[in-house]
Amino acid sequence: MTNLFSLNYFGPELILTGTILLAIIVDLFYQEERSYRVGLWVLAGIILSAVTLLINQQSVPVALFLGSVVSDPFSTYFKFLILLATIFTIVVSFSEKELGNQRVGEYYVLITIMVLGMFLMVSATDLIVVYLAIEIVSIMSFVLAGYLRGNRRSSEASLKYVIYGAFSSGIMLFGLSIIFGLTGSTNIFDIRAALAGLDTSADLALILATLFIFTGFGYKISAVPFHYWTPDVYEGAPTSITAYLSVAPKAAGLALIIRFFNSSLGAPGTFIETEWIFSSAIPWTQVMAVLAVATMTLGNLIALRQTSVKRMLAYSSIAHAGYMMMGLPVLSEHGIYGIMIYAFLYLFMNLGAFYILMLVRNNTGKETFEAFSGLGHSSPLLAIIMTLFMFSLTGIPPTAGFIGKFYIFSAVIKAGPGFYWLAIIGVINSVVSLYYYMQIVKAMFFKDDNESGITIKFSMISILTVILAVPTFIFGVYWVPVADWVRNSLVIFIR
Repeated sequence: MTNLFSLNYFGPELILTGTILLAIIVDLFYQEERSYRVGLWVLAGIILSAVTLLINQQSVPVALFLGSVVSDPFSTYFKFLILLATIFTIVVSFSEKELGNQRVGEYYVLITIMVLGMFLMVSATDLIVVYLAIEIVSIMSFVLAGYLRGNRRSSEASLKYVIYGAFSSGIMLFGLSIIFGLTGSTNIFDIRAALAGLDTSADLALILATLFIFTGFGYKISAVPFHYWTPDVYEGAPTSITAYLSVAPKAAGLALIIRFFNSSLGAPGTFIETEWIFSSAIPWTQVMAVLAVATMTLGNLIALRQTSVKRMLAYSSIAHAGYMMMGLPVLSEHGIYGIMIYAFLYLFMNLGAFYILMLVRNNTGKETFEAFSGLGHSSPLLAIIMTLFMFSLTGIPPTAGFIGKFYIFSAVIKAGPGFYWLAIIGVINSVVSLYYYMQIVKAMFFKDDNESGITIKFSMISILTVILAVPTFIFGVYWVPVADWVRNSLVIFIR
């Protein structure tokens, strides 16, 4: 499709671009104490982009801008997920005390640029666009992680993020260059056709290229062994950004992994249902299964030793990346279906847990388990909601987390006896995670620290936690609308 005609399908991205430019301009006219109003402009642009996406969503996939990006139900699903997480993040940022002592206009601009980058990530079908999209998201994340300029931990988080990000991006770019050298194309569909015509002499180069590329992709979703940046960055970044990084970029990264490896290495079809083109050279399904196991196991085991709730939730997010990765090795539509459902339901329970942590930190100045002591007596509603989020993150019915894990585990079991071990390890990890999640519940209801004097007042953040708690419970009982939406979104562009 020509560039001019492609603009008809590029409305949400154009609105985001206009919002970014408008926000930069209006920020010049606000004094520091009123710079938060830039967030209102950005929020309006994000909502308008979501409405446009809803109106213009396509049931038939189309390639845009000469095949560099696509518009299909698969990408639309993840764009809605990204926009929903962004709306919650912007609203909660208005009440974020960590941001209260500095100008915040550019903060909202950076988030919007990040959204645009994630939109490109979930739609990219060209190696150049893939790299540019990842770098847009990464660079904005670097700045946002270190946004608290007077905070030493925030500066440390940003520095570590830059170092790990630059290293993984360099390795990924090396892998992309190998693919281009072997195939002579940057379009992933042309790459698939070229790879199918190569002989076995190219297997070693393809293996190295795939491993290098997965280094960059795995870094975005905090997969082991590319996870080292996650706990330090999550701990030092503003809590609103930590919550956002744990949801939106992770979802975009998973969408990119699914599209890239399906379209470049899979057999032609709606989704991968056969082996990869050069699978005879290395057992890729087993490799991905081992990475999923390593990711969930390491995340859960190290989370057991944490004394900071924020750092515990960081390792918890690594473990949940491992759960979602369980859907990748099965190479089937069921696996992708499970990943998409899990990513959507994970948004509510994880954001909710971080927001209650934000409330506690705003009132006590602490992020430890002890900071939650007595919350069940002083603020019983919030304590009950936090318990719901902890149960959901564990995967206990009737919560949304149970439904997400049910679809992931069922996809693994449907793949055959060869994957039963993966499902068993996943269940064991869920049981292990129950211990550290229940530490918060224990502190809230069975420890009463009278010296803490924690009393959480009614605020915008508390309203958001209630809003997030509703789907966390409702979708654990009645999830048919989500399942139908995901089923209708299981359409990916195939040339």
